[in-house]
Amino acid sequence: MLLSVLALVGLAAACGDLYHSHARDTHAEKREYPQFPLTSPYRPLVWGDFNVIHTTDTHGWLLGHQKSSWPEPNYSGDLGDFASFVTHMKQIAVEKNVDLLLVDSGDVHDGTGLSDGYPPGGVDAHESNKFLERLPYDVMAIGNHELYVYADTYDMYTNFVPQLNGRYLSSNVNITVFNSDGETVSVPVGNRFVKFTTAKGRRVTSLGALYDFTGNSVNTTVQFVADMVKESWFAEAIGEEPDVFVLVGHMPVSYDNWPVVFNAIRAAHPLTPILIFGGHTHIRDCQQYDGRSMALESGRYMETIGWMSANLGAAQGNSNNISFTRRYLDQNRVTYQYHTQTSNSTFDTSYGRSITTGLEDLAEQFDLSYLYGYAPQDYTLSRNPYPSNGSVLSLFVDDAAPTALAINNSRADIPNILITNSGELRFDVLKGEFTKNDQLTALPFTDSFLYIPNITFSIANQVLPALNGAGASDKKKRATLEMEMWRRGYVDDRYNAWLKEMFWRAGPGSRAEMSGNLTLGYVTTDSCPGSGDDTLHTAVPYYSSPDYIGSAAPNVTDDTAIDLVFINFIASDVVTVLNTLQNTKNYTESDALLYSPVLANQILELYAQAKWN
Repeated sequence: MLLSVLALVGLAAACGDLYHSHARDTHAEKREYPQFPLTSPYRPLVWGDFNVIHTTDTHGWLLGHQKSSWPEPNYSGDLGDFASFVTHMKQIAVEKNVDLLLVDSGDVHDGTGLSDGYPPGGVDAHESNKFLERLPYDVMAIGNHELYVYADTYDMYTNFVPQLNGRYLSSNVNITVFNSDGETVSVPVGNRFVKFTTAKGRRVTSLGALYDFTGNSVNTTVQFVADMVKESWFAEAIGEEPDVFVLVGHMPVSYDNWPVVFNAIRAAHPLTPILIFGGHTHIRDCQQYDGRSMALESGRYMETIGWMSANLGAAQGNSNNISFTRRYLDQNRVTYQYHTQTSNSTFDTSYGRSITTGLEDLAEQFDLSYLYGYAPQDYTLSRNPYPSNGSVLSLFVDDAAPTALAINNSRADIPNILITNSGELRFDVLKGEFTKNDQLTALPFTDSFLYIPNITFSIANQVLPALNGAGASDKKKRATLEMEMWRRGYVDDRYNAWLKEMFWRAGPGSRAEMSGNLTLGYVTTDSCPGSGDDTLHTAVPYYSSPDYIGSAAPNVTDDTAIDLVFINFIASDVVTVLNTLQNTKNYTESDALLYSPVLANQILELYAQAKWN
């Protein structure tokens, strides 16, 4: 979904279903008796003299993935588990006499009930961010989801950023605020850069760039990366050579502008080690721009914890390539215990447990366990083909939306065709309890449904195919649209292409051979040497879906006047296509009327209450 809508609606989404009044007891039981046979990592981490743990695109998934359908159990750790892991790893670093940093590349808003399920009058992620503050992050960077709603950005500026003591970076992102004289000024949300010294005495310079994002709210500004590196402050920041540059920003490490930043630094410091930690596309990825650098991207939704190690000592005073390793860790307690050589009885710290307890209390305060019904099966975004009985897109457009929109609707008896963009759905609906939290996970957007009346069926029935049309004559227009969508925050194309390639690489023979022994999960191929995945899996099935989806055509004659119903987010697209299909009237968006007071993020809950009880 083109995320420009977020500036208007504010996002909400959510994670698993372990949010009930008895959640704490259930979670404690999970700790003592793991409910799923999780696969352990197959080799220890490789430590260097300089090591980094990386998170990105957590989107509020701080209580982890708690559904039982695979691959969800592989990501069932929570932020308290992660905090205990970091504590143990910090101690191991002390024992090894090496450096260990903790960094995050942004997007802490928009994705779970913990961040987005706040009561009226609240601010997205204000409460959930209080738990991220408790982690010993050395550097954090701003993401595009911190910028869709000004109130969210301002909350970060006034409440979150001060907790990082100068370590929250927004190198090319400003916010407009009132100064002490009541005048408006544009200032960095965090710091443009930071310099610090590690426990082992290494001098670090960090910058935190956001990719060329254009979907930000009013009173925030994002400077394009190519312009940022020409600024005098940038030259000042990189002027003094550190022992290592640690760049942490919300920008993909492939097919984006990290090389622009990298090359600007290399022009001044040809041999200084450069470690880059990116984000945004939700994938596992790694690049090496030269032999003395590595760039890592570590997935999404607290599914993946990134690890990078480097032997910087061996690289001092020479031009030799640096020895790097990288690893993508599944975010669960089995992973954590393996790498810290602990057990269920020795792994938890009181600090970690207190974070888990606090998050569970927050889930209870937000009433995230409110039950709408019981999903009879899994409905997935891409693990089942569209259309099919297992597709959440089919569920939405064929059953859920028609059912919910017909409630108390005087136009319910008039034949219609309903069209929406497939990106309206953000996550799977999985078998079992369907709660307020699950609704926020699967469909967070507060979009409305519009209609244009009295469209002849023969014309209305051509709108969906035309929206999905991509003939040769449309390729240039489509490429332009995709670039616009990318700059406004749409990442599904990149993430889905990655899933598709992963499934294709595995091949049917390999999948059949491995599926008996391994659980579903990511099977990563990137551009860095060796294997990056920490745990072996069989690739998750992937089926593509069209950009736009629609309900079944009503059984009427070609000249029957029907309602053309569509989500307001695609109103411009629908009107444009409609005018190419007929010349009786030149339609504008003002011809679209409100079809129902029901918003998109209410559809599944109303359907569950009607059909899943």
